[in-house]
Amino acid sequence: MDQLQRALDVTRTSRNLHLKVLNSLTLEQLNKVPDGFKNSLFWNFAHIVVTQQLLVYKLSGSDTIVSEEWIELYKKGSVFTKEASNEDLLLLKELLVKTIDKTENDLQNNSLKPITPYMTSTGYELKTLEDVFQFLNFHEGIHFGYILAMKKAI
Repeated sequence: MDQLQRALDVTRTSRNLHLKVLNSLTLEQLNKVPDGFKNSLFWNFAHIVVTQQLLVYKLSGSDTIVSEEWIELYKKGSVFTKEASNEDLLLLKELLVKTIDKTENDLQNNSLKPITPYMTSTGYELKTLEDVFQFLNFHEGIHFGYILAMKKAI
């Protein structure tokens, strides 16, 4: 199994953990911004979906399967401005899985395009899809930690 597929397998495991936590929370809890945090639990879950789409697809000039509205609401540097609805929650649960399924399908069909190099806020430059896949797992791990801390704080 090649490195990209192995990294994607780690992402799928991460998403399953995220879904388990997501399913244990109410919409009210997901919309809460605990003291000491600037974003809601929902924002953190949606942010990992948007970031994956931006780094894998937008950096290569490809279309994302998340809407431009979601990109604006949950991209890096955005802050909680809109409470999520039940429809948003259903969409989030779908996208946590669907985005990885599509990426895996695109990977198997060799349809992922090379990316434009991008310097992350951590100072790590993404130059290849391999870099992106590895960075995304690091990024999702950071947000999973935030999510677990926020869950305890609500």
